[in-house]
Order: sequence, then C-alpha cells, then structure tokens
Amino acid sequence: MTHRTDPRSSAEHDQSTSPGRGLAAVTGDDFSPLAAVGGVRGLVESVAPGVVFVVLFVVLQDLMVPLVASVAVAVLATVARLVQRTPLTTALGGLVGVVIGAVWAWRTGDAENVFVWALWTNAAYLVVMLASILVRWPVIGLFVEALATGFTPEQVRRSGQDAEPPSGTEPSSGTEPVSEAGPDRPSTAPGAGTDEEGREADDEPNPLAALTAWRQDPAKVRAYTTATWLWVGMFALRLAVKTPLYFAGTVAWLGTFHLLLGVPLFALVLFGCWLVIRPVLSGGAAASPGRRRRR
Repeated sequence: MTHRTDPRSSAEHDQSTSPGRGLAAVTGDDFSPLAAVGGVRGLVESVAPGVVFVVLFVVLQDLMVPLVASVAVAVLATVARLVQRTPLTTALGGLVGVVIGAVWAWRTGDAENVFVWALWTNAAYLVVMLASILVRWPVIGLFVEALATGFTPEQVRRSGQDAEPPSGTEPSSGTEPVSEAGPDRPSTAPGAGTDEEGREADDEPNPLAALTAWRQDPAKVRAYTTATWLWVGMFALRLAVKTPLYFAGTVAWLGTFHLLLGVPLFALVLFGCWLVIRPVLSGGAAASPGRRRRR
C-alpha cells in the first residue's frame, strides 16, 4: 500500500526545518552564519563582483574593464539561478546594486562611484532604523514577528487558496431563506444573533494582530529595540569608515572595506540579533496571538 504525501505539507516541513536566511535566521533554534548569508553560493554571489572590480582596477588602473567584468559576474550568477530555477533574491539584489554602481561610475568617470549606491542605501536604512526606535516601533520587531508567526507572502497565498470554496459549490445568491420565528424557534434575521454567535464572530482571525501584539510585551520591545540598535551600529560604522575613503578617492581601500564591512559584518549582526531575540521567542513566545481573545 503506497502512502501519498501532500506536496504542500512537505514543502512546509522543508521550510520549517531548513536553515534560515537573513532575518529568518534569528527565529531559529540554532544559528549558522554561513546559512544566514545564503550558504557558500550566496556568499560568493555577494562578494564576487566587488572582488573582481577591486582586483582588476588595482592591476589595470583602468575603469571600463573592471566595470564590465564585475557586471558580467553578477549577470552570470543571476542567469545560473534562472536556469536552475533557484531563488533569485541574493543574485538579483547583487546584480541591481552592481549595475547601478557601474552606470554611475561610467557616467562620471570616477571609479569610487561604484560604491556610492551602497553609501546612499546604508544612509537610508540608518535613518529608518533610528526613526523606528524614536517612535518606539523598532522595525526589526515587525520583520521578526512576521517571520516567526508565518505572516509571509507564501503563507498568505496558501491561506487564500485554503479559503477558496470547493469547486462546484454554487455562490450565495445574496438572499437567505427566512426562517419561521416562533416561541420555540428564535429568529435568525440579521442582527438577532445570540451572544454565543457574537462571541464566535469576535473570534475571527485577525492577520495583523501578530504584527502588533508583541508591543504589549516589554521583554520583546526591549529585545527588538536592542536588535534594531545593532543594525543602526552596522550602518553607522559602514558610513563612518567608507565615506572619508570615498571623498578621498582611494578606490582600493574603499573597495576593501566595502567587502570587509559587507557580508562578514552582516553575519555578525545577525548573530547578535539571534542572541538578543531568541530568548523572547523561545517557550512558545514566538507566536503572537493571531486571534482576538474572548471577552
């Protein structure tokens, strides 16, 4: 007798047991720095274009060849993922950044402008993170709670599919049969529901509750605020080190620190977030309530 496995449940199991990538890594029971940055392949895709540009520029002291080579490496990584039908997030994100930097450097003729896009994005992230802390809505809390409670695009899509009526079911005509009211049969007219029905209606799922309920937990607010400060520190450090090098036009040093303060520092910050956040997510605290409580 063969046992048929539901593909959707298998995919959910694989997703739950596979190591997390990016912020998803901080919601796991264990932390793997390599898995957090996308594994060996993700690491190579992130650093290869920058390494190629810096090495060729230092050797050739020319702009066009390093630009073309770095863009070619990013394009190759993206095409390889398209052919293999694997997730494009890392490769495509790297390709966009490389192309913007290359175009900027080509238009201005200044090699240091390859890295100016990264400076602008880091400054923007820094402002957003600081603002979220000041208004007491640490943005890392929103992302982590969304990941921890399954409020992701894939989960929303699956929930929508589950909510669809079975095939062959006739849609409601908009009119309900009127029941005969009597002493033994309470009226079922709209607005005449019992208290039990009212309580059942109040128990309907609220998909946004999981994204905000954590703000009632002081421990979570402190943890997410601390984690957001770690990201603020990362962006501030990058800007403090690379901005003077950018204005000085020292491309070799700028490219070197761009790499050193890129993926390695990113993995370190994720590890720090995991240490801070994991205690408040353990013991069932990871799942914020997605339903309204009965009164």
